[in-house]
Amino acid sequence: MKFRPCIDIHNGKVKQIVGGSLKDEGNQAITNFASDYNADFYAATYKKDGLVGGHIIVLNSKISEYYEATKEQAILALRTYPSGLQIGGGITAENAKEYIEAGASHVIVTSYVFKDGEIHWENLKKLVEAVGKEHVVLDLSCRRKDGKYYVVTDRWQTFTNVIVDEDLLTTLAEYCDEFLVHGVDVEGKSSGVELELVKILADWNKIPITYAGGIGSIEDLKEFEKVSGAKLDFTIGSALDLFGGKIPYNIIRKL
Repeated sequence: MKFRPCIDIHNGKVKQIVGGSLKDEGNQAITNFASDYNADFYAATYKKDGLVGGHIIVLNSKISEYYEATKEQAILALRTYPSGLQIGGGITAENAKEYIEAGASHVIVTSYVFKDGEIHWENLKKLVEAVGKEHVVLDLSCRRKDGKYYVVTDRWQTFTNVIVDEDLLTTLAEYCDEFLVHGVDVEGKSSGVELELVKILADWNKIPITYAGGIGSIEDLKEFEKVSGAKLDFTIGSALDLFGGKIPYNIIRKL
C-alpha cells in the first residue's frame, strides 16, 4: 500500500472538486479548493519527494473553452516530472502517444473505452496498439446503483451497463498495466471510504490498483488499510493539507 498523489485540473487551474458535481454545461463543478500555484509546482513537489505513479486528470471536455488552458497545465506538469505521473481526461488512441512523449508514464482512459453504455473493445485494442499495454491504465470509476457498482463516464456524468466485479477486472487486466478506481459518490467529500468497493478490488488483487474517494482522516485511512489488507494503493485529494484539507501531506508522503 502506498500513496499516489494527484493533480486535478479544471478551467485551467489546479482544483479539488466534488466528483459527482462535475458538469460540462457551463464548465460547472462544486469546488473544494482552487490553487494559486500552477500544476508544475505540484509535479516538482512530488518529484522532490520521490512519489511515483500519481495521476493528472484533465477535467474539462474537449469542447470546453477552458480545455486548451487545462491541457497546457497538464503538459507543464508532465514535462516537470517525466515518467513520474500518469494522465487522464479525453485520452484516445489518436492522442495517447502525444502524452507519453510529453513525459507521462501511462495514459488513463475511461470514456474512450466505455462508450454508449458498454465496452468498446475495438477502441481498447487500438489504444494498446498505439502505446502498448504497459502504458495503459483503465479508469473504472464507478457509482453505486441497485446494490452494484457501475462504471461511469463523461467526467462521471453517465452510467454504463458495465459492473465492476472480479470477472470484469480479470478480463480487462489483459489490456492494461493498472487500474484507477474513483468511488465517485464519495469523491471530494472526505466522508469515508466506499468499503464494499474496496473489498471487491482487494479480493481480486492481480495487478496494481489505486483507489480514490472519501479518505478524509487518518482514521479513514486506517479503515481503508484494514479492509483492503494493504493490497491497494490510495489517493487523497481534498482532505490533504496540500489542497486545503487537514491530513498532513508530510505524513502521508512517507507511507
